Amino acid sequence: MPQEHPTTAPQDGTAMKALRKKLFLALAATVALGAAAGYGYWRLVGSRYVGTDDAYVAADIAQVTAQTAGVVKTVPVEDTQVVKASDVLALLDDSDARIAVEAAAAELEQAKRRVRGYQATDSSLAAQTLARQSEVRRAVAQLAAAQSDAQRATAEWQRRQALAATGAVSVEELAKSQSAMVTAQTNLTAARAVAKQADATYSAAVGTRQANATLIDHASADDNPEVLLARAHWQKAQLDLARTVIRAPVDGVVARRQVQPGQYVQAGNLLLNVVPSRQVHVDANFMEGQLARVHVGQSVLLTSDRYGSAVRYHGYVEGFSGGTGAVFAVIPAQNATGNWIKVVQRLPVRIRLEVGELAAHPLQVGLSMTAAIDSRS
Repeated sequence: MPQEHPTTAPQDGTAMKALRKKLFLALAATVALGAAAGYGYWRLVGSRYVGTDDAYVAADIAQVTAQTAGVVKTVPVEDTQVVKASDVLALLDDSDARIAVEAAAAELEQAKRRVRGYQATDSSLAAQTLARQSEVRRAVAQLAAAQSDAQRATAEWQRRQALAATGAVSVEELAKSQSAMVTAQTNLTAARAVAKQADATYSAAVGTRQANATLIDHASADDNPEVLLARAHWQKAQLDLARTVIRAPVDGVVARRQVQPGQYVQAGNLLLNVVPSRQVHVDANFMEGQLARVHVGQSVLLTSDRYGSAVRYHGYVEGFSGGTGAVFAVIPAQNATGNWIKVVQRLPVRIRLEVGELAAHPLQVGLSMTAAIDSRS
């Protein structure tokens, strides 16, 4: 029988211990390197980004309302239909609007003719004023002549009255002189009345012309206030007629159509919504502790649950909301109560997306998003 060697087992045990020690050291080194690599990645890359999955697509939805009252004639669009700005969304019955335009046009023409009449009347009143001025001058001349006649007749009567005392003038001649004096004074009184009447007539003519002049003062037939007012009514009627055609204010998708043909709508009634699919943004709700290094203009990397991580969107921080969501809640939190528990608040951050990426992969309002802000950008 062969001879056994008792030292073989202890040597195998020592080798196993040495191998196990080497493996543990290798494992520890691997863990240390992994930890160092992870820390280095977090320090250099991971710590730059502030992320959240509490983000949703939003947009300034255009609410299309009726701007004038009327009966809906046709509605050529349906929900989910893509429309462009100025596309027809609804047509109202325009019969009354067309009649109003014709009436306003007639009113405008009537105003122009009335103003031209004012201008023609001004020329006529100017001629009448000159005629009344001539009458005043003639009356003044007649008054001067009557005054001269009255003075001469009075002087003749006084002279004959003095001679009558000596018998040089007969009683008959004295009576004729006295009668002539009375007649001259009567004519003087009449001349004074005629002069006053002529002056009053002239003043009335001047006043009439001035009153007519205020209607055309510093204005032609096109810019007269009456014409401008009539033109404004005509333009308003044309605007009401144009508003019977309801057009899309922006490019987008029709949503929540509430109007039907034959329905009577009042000005201000909501007809439908147009969601601007290429002008959407993202409202990302970050925790208040994440925003210490977030500023307006920083770049953002986003993904959508609709397209998955294969499609990435690029944007930038456009602004911060004026308050947290709790402030604008229907029933805001009452933090001044006795049973108070601190709750981390979230502040909405508005993120603007690139238009080209939205054109390639459109987003609908309300879709979930994941946003990561590069705080070192």
